[in-house]
Amino acid sequence: MRATLLKETLKSLFPIKRTVCIEGPPGGGKTTIVHQVAEELDVPVIERHMPTMLVEDFGILFPDGSAQLHYKLPDWFPVKGKAPERGILLFDDRNQASSDLQKVLANICQARTLHGISMPDGWQVISTGNRQGDRAGANRVLSHLRNRESVLELETHLDDWTSWAMTNGVKAEVTSFLRFRPHLLHDFDPQRDQNATPRSWVEGVSDVLGTVPNEAEFECFRGAVGEGAAAEFVGFVRIWRKLPNPDAILLNPTTTNVPTDPATLYALAGAIANRATEGNFERVCTYAERMPPEFSVLTISYAARRNPDLANTQAFTKWSINHQNVLF
Repeated sequence: MRATLLKETLKSLFPIKRTVCIEGPPGGGKTTIVHQVAEELDVPVIERHMPTMLVEDFGILFPDGSAQLHYKLPDWFPVKGKAPERGILLFDDRNQASSDLQKVLANICQARTLHGISMPDGWQVISTGNRQGDRAGANRVLSHLRNRESVLELETHLDDWTSWAMTNGVKAEVTSFLRFRPHLLHDFDPQRDQNATPRSWVEGVSDVLGTVPNEAEFECFRGAVGEGAAAEFVGFVRIWRKLPNPDAILLNPTTTNVPTDPATLYALAGAIANRATEGNFERVCTYAERMPPEFSVLTISYAARRNPDLANTQAFTKWSINHQNVLF
């Protein structure tokens, strides 16, 4: 299930409080999606990292001065009457948890209680986890826990990730490169030590780009996304850095040379779109008209995703009419 559909599905299931487990290979953004859903629903999230928890973290027997022992609950558990009425209780990396922890979680999912103490009626339980085939330390999930949840598998999709990246500060070099080499967005192989994933492209490449010396970039990128992906990206960045200044291109959009090499066109599309404003968008469209149709669409769609107000300009309307055969 693509990220956009998964988000809408989670929001649809929230009113009925159906327990959900989101599965997929490491680094795909499972936990991030849950936080985005909570933000859009305007509800709090309590996140617990299951692999680092013990059974005791769910409550311990404690003397209270009488002849009996009673459970002391952890401070993170939302107790009915004390916690907000609505929220999401997120158990991250649940599939790496031991069977003892899974048994406790199964009761929370079904009875919606912890040692007899109820959650508020408006709370939903969501888990995330990798699959056993990903070799990420996932254990077999107990069958009775599986029977108490709906398992949704996250499918990484370039368009969904690009839309997210453009609104979350991911550098244009990275988004342009992954449009050029889309299969590298999530090229996960459990046999490799390092893998290209949405998480590693953001945290290990975009965040590092421009921070370390140019001579150290390949080594840093290789340590995040693997040698092959790093080598291709470094080559792409070299092209990017040799491009004419986008501002200079937009000063003379009718006469500036349009390259023919696909890699250069991908880089140029991202660079120009990154500079697009309502003030210069007519010149952006003028230059885009001279590019091959698929790159013209790429440039304008990049720009409009970064700044949706551009879609209301006269220049965008004119460009859309000229390219309706490609758009539709």
